[in-house]
Formats: sequence, structure tokens, C-alpha cells
Amino acid sequence: MSSPSSSNHAALETLAAARWRIGLGLTAAMTAIYVVFILLIAYGKGFLGRLLAPGLSIGIALGVLVILAAWALILVYVRWANDHYDREVAVIRGGRR
Repeated sequence: MSSPSSSNHAALETLAAARWRIGLGLTAAMTAIYVVFILLIAYGKGFLGRLLAPGLSIGIALGVLVILAAWALILVYVRWANDHYDREVAVIRGGRR
């Protein structure tokens, strides 16, 4: 039979693995968004230069969307951490697992 501390250790390892998975997934998503944007800057100057409205090009609009995507991915992580990670850590520290 395993002791409570080994049970807590296993739970912490599982939780740490989940944190790594979500962190890597969100990092990969942001990296992909940024790389596509940079590739468009390098190879799609004509496309990015098209005006959507006076003074607003597709490139500027996409740049803003890249920033908003970063904020959205941060929000996803913060909500996950608040709703799942912090609650699980509290349960493990309280020994109610």
C-alpha cells in the first residue's frame, strides 16, 4: 500500500505533466501564428499592403490580430490555471486526494 506522500507525489507529477502539455500546446499555437505572420511580411508584401480602409492595411490589421491572439492564449492559460491547476494543487496540499 502506498503512503499518502507517494500518492501526493504521483498526483503532482500528473499535474505537472498536464501543465507542460498545455504550456507546450499554447506555445506551439503562438509560434505558428507568429511564424505565419512573419512569412507573410517576408513573402506577401503585396497582400499585406492592400487597404481595408483609408489608413488601415491588411498588414496592420493582422498585426493587431497577432497581439490579440497572444492575449487570448494567455487568457486560456490563466483560466485553465485558475480553474484546474490551482484547485488540484490545493487538493493535493490538503491531502484530500
